[in-house]
Amino acid sequence: MSVHLQHRRLLLAAGLTALSMPLWANKVRTTIQVWKDPNCGCCKDWVVHLEQAGFRVTVQDTGNAEARKRLGISEALGSCHTAEVAGYAIEGHVPAKEIQRLLRERPLALGIAVPGMPVGSPGMDGPIYQGRKDPYDVVLIAKNGSTSIFQSYR
Repeated sequence: MSVHLQHRRLLLAAGLTALSMPLWANKVRTTIQVWKDPNCGCCKDWVVHLEQAGFRVTVQDTGNAEARKRLGISEALGSCHTAEVAGYAIEGHVPAKEIQRLLRERPLALGIAVPGMPVGSPGMDGPIYQGRKDPYDVVLIAKNGSTSIFQSYR
């Protein structure tokens, strides 16, 4: 057998091996740290939403007031849980796809927030709400604390 033919077979075998590997084997999951009250059901539901979107979530059941303050999020933007991912603050019931967008676009910002607890947002969308969806905004928090709309949900 010629060296050229052996080389082709080796390349073909390597290619088939790479194709047979599961796609998840090469995917690195982003870790997000969450601070929440240990008894909050909507926070737990939001964590499940993040995990279903592919995030690896670590939870601190210590409340979120200190984390919110440490990350520089104003009380006016507050909600029932606070998170940190890749140096960004995440406050409240932010949809996972907006966190993924934040990580793709990498704006110069403190983070993003969904102030309050709007019904229909992730974690606030359980059966008890009977499909109700209130409009809400995901706001981008600038380093100086000012906000702008990052994404609207209507």
